[in-house]
Formats: sequence, C-alpha cells, structure tokens
Amino acid sequence: MSGEEGEVGQTPVARVPIGTIAKEWARLGCIGFGGPPTHISLLRRMCVQERGWIDAKEFEDAIATTNLLPGPASTQLAIYCAWRLRGAVGGIVGGLCFIVPGLVLILALAAVFLAGHPPGWVLGAAAGAGAGVPAVALHAASGLVPASWKRIGTKHAQQARWAVYALAGGTAAAATGPYLVLVLVACGATEIVVRRSGGQTSSGRAGAVIPAVVLHGAALGGLGALAWVALKVGALSYGGGFVIVPLMQHDAVSAYHWMTGAQFLNAVALGQVTPGPVVQTVAVVGYAAAGVGGGLLAALVAFAPSFAFVLLGGRHFDQLRANSTVASFLTGAGPAVIGAIAGSAVPLGLSLQHLWQIPVLAGALAWLLVFRRGVVSALLIAGAVGAVVALAGAPA
Repeated sequence: MSGEEGEVGQTPVARVPIGTIAKEWARLGCIGFGGPPTHISLLRRMCVQERGWIDAKEFEDAIATTNLLPGPASTQLAIYCAWRLRGAVGGIVGGLCFIVPGLVLILALAAVFLAGHPPGWVLGAAAGAGAGVPAVALHAASGLVPASWKRIGTKHAQQARWAVYALAGGTAAAATGPYLVLVLVACGATEIVVRRSGGQTSSGRAGAVIPAVVLHGAALGGLGALAWVALKVGALSYGGGFVIVPLMQHDAVSAYHWMTGAQFLNAVALGQVTPGPVVQTVAVVGYAAAGVGGGLLAALVAFAPSFAFVLLGGRHFDQLRANSTVASFLTGAGPAVIGAIAGSAVPLGLSLQHLWQIPVLAGALAWLLVFRRGVVSALLIAGAVGAVVALAGAPA
C-alpha cells in the first residue's frame, strides 16, 4: 500500500495537491527560525489544527518516533507529514521545500563571512556571534537533561549509569573528536545489555561495523572526506541538531583544515540564526572545503538519510517506537549525547581569539541560562556587539 492512502495502522488521509505541499512547506522553511520547537509548532498548527490533514495523536506519535531516529528530528517530521499526505513524491517535495530556503540563505551568508577580505564590521559580527556559541551549546544540553533524567529511572544504579554516560560523552566531545560516535554507540549498547541481562541483540554487529567505517572514512580526502563528514552528521547524530558540533569540529578544523576554529564558530552561529534545521551548519563546512558545490554536496549527503528513514521506514514507525531494544539504546545514548553537547563547549571556547569575546560569552550565558531568553536573539545581540567593537577599532 502506498503512503498516499495511508499505511498499516494509520487512518487514510485525503490526497493533497503537490503544489500545496510545495507552497506550504516552503513557507515553513522561510519562517522556521528558532530550531526544532518552532518547526514542530508550525507543523502542528498547519497539519493538525488548521488543515486537519493529520490526526493529533498520530502527529504526537510521529514526534516521538522521529526523536528515536538519528539525524534532524524536526526535518524528519516535516518529511513524514508530507509523506503522509502524498506518499514518496510528497515526502521528497515537502522535505526539499522545507530545507532549501534556509540552505540558500546559509550559503549566501557563508560566502560573506568566509570571504577572503570581508569588511571589518563583518569580521566583528562573526567574532561576536561566535563568542556566544559555547553558551548555546551549554543551553542546548541543559534543555535535554530533564527528559533524559526521567527516562533512565529513579533507582540509584540507573542514575549512576546516567552520570557515567554523560561524563563519557562530555569527555569524548572535549578530547577525542572523531571517535565520539563510537562512545555514543557504546553507551547505548551498554544500556541494552544491562536492561536485557546479556540477551542477544544486534548491537554487537553494529559495534563491529562502525569502527571499520570510521577508520575507512578517516583515510579519505577531498570530496570523499567531505561526503564522509556529512554522512556522519546525517546518519550517526543522535539527540538533535547540536550534537553535530563535536562530530564536525575535529574533522573540519583539525583533520582536514578546511576552516579555522574561529570560522567554525561562525558556521555554528549561522546554523543557529538561519531558518530551517541546525544541521545546515554542515553546508558552511562544505562551502569552506569546496565552495558552493561543496556546500550543496554536504547538504545532499547529510539530509539523504532523513529522507531514506522516512520514505522507506515510515510505515514501520509504530513498531520502531514500541521496540524495547531501540528504547534501551536511546536511554543509554541520550545522556552521552547531552554530555557531548555540553563537552563541545570546551573546544568551542578554546577557539575564541580575542579578550573582548570573553565578556560577550558571559553575557550570552546569562541571557540564555539566567534570563532564559532565545538562542537567535542571543547570537544576534552578540553579533551586534562584535560589529560595534570592531568599528571602535578592536581586533576582530
């Protein structure tokens, strides 16, 4: 049965014209500032509340399931909603229309911020926004803690495992760079073993394959290396968009020298202030490596797994969500992801180059963690401060 008329266990939905999907999903892609919470809210309002295209319970179930998948969950939710309305064609059109507006904007901004001789105020704005990025990492991690802490359980042994997983993820992000994904997989596999008392699972095979793939990818160069980095971002990142930061930083800055640490901070900031998924940060890395073509290649490879997960597995979402092995894996990997996101603040902070960036970072921390204001406003204010400081003659 095709996705156009409903799948197993799902209520059939009316066929929605492809043109309508293209128009509405492109609109969401243009106004989707603020990350996953904004994207989910906009999709819920359109698909459930205003148009009645999708049942409220199914929509909430889709949110839960896409959060079980690696990669950008809100992008996968956008693809899933379009897939439910018009099958594979709808999913592809909706997904592309959701992604492309932000991709065009972020590549245009990358051309400005990574230019050979940009104006001084542009450098200052980039340095100011970049100074706020470590604060954004800590803010992102803190927001994930309550749900993950609740999920692990209330027993002392369970809470102790949560702390160990989080510490492992944080240490890996701060120190090991390219092997972070192995730590995430190991934490998830450990939780499976603990909860199933040594029962057989498929995690052993995954644990054997992934190191070999990582080592093979590390040997690539040029566009092959860029494609590998983008594939890791799209297929191996658990817990939302910001976990891509420690996954990318080592490769982009240290391994392949596509950009400096300060430029990587700019890339992360651009991914936060543009509409659409944060994963589009990888397009800036691709631009730094190989121009516009590299940015487009990186985006194509990074988002391809999201399309594949939904178009090939959408009809099985109910079974995935109910699978105890998957749930156990994510219970263990979740704290490691939180630790990794928080740990990424260490190398990001070490990338700051000017003393004036330290008070900007402190201000961003207060804005996000004390006053609990938004990420986009924090980075825009930090960028504005940086531009003013540069115009005043400070180094940028």
